[in-house]
Amino acid sequence: MAEHVPTRDEALTLLRQYNKNEALIKHALAVEAVMRYCARKRGQDAELWGLVGLVHDLDYEQFPEQHCHKSGRILREQGWPEEYIRAVMSHGWGICTDVEPRTDLEKTLYAMDELTGLVAATALVRPSKSVLDTTAKSVKKKWKEKSFAAGVNREVIEKGAALLGTDLNQLIEDAIAGMREAAEEIGLKGDGNVQGL
Repeated sequence: MAEHVPTRDEALTLLRQYNKNEALIKHALAVEAVMRYCARKRGQDAELWGLVGLVHDLDYEQFPEQHCHKSGRILREQGWPEEYIRAVMSHGWGICTDVEPRTDLEKTLYAMDELTGLVAATALVRPSKSVLDTTAKSVKKKWKEKSFAAGVNREVIEKGAALLGTDLNQLIEDAIAGMREAAEEIGLKGDGNVQGL
């Protein structure tokens, strides 16, 4: 099949075809928003980065034991470009694939995938239940509580920051900024009592 550059609608349709769990869909939308934000900040292709973020966990709900590998096969069947497929595969580096993140896109996805989970969890325990008034400081505070969002692999986030040559604080600020742009879509706009805005 010839390579086909997908549209966002096609990517979203594919995501919903393989994922019914709203939490997983919201995670995909959060990662997409953060990837788009980071791409713009770095003068990169926000559409490419966003689409990779959107489908990065395509196979996770139905094929957790084949995570990343099944996504690669599905995207290849759909004719997605290899650049997109390699990026999706690379976020499982050292966990379920041996595809090392090499490009800025791949390194950013690797770092941000887990981090969006920690930011979302932090936002949900705030009085406002919103990412709009979540700060890097509050995320860092929760970072230290190992029992908080225990499923978030902090080591992967640290490794991702090192790959990008950026400090954790900057990474967290970028994740929050990106997620704010999709606050409503990802269910983190809160109850309207957002402090300090």
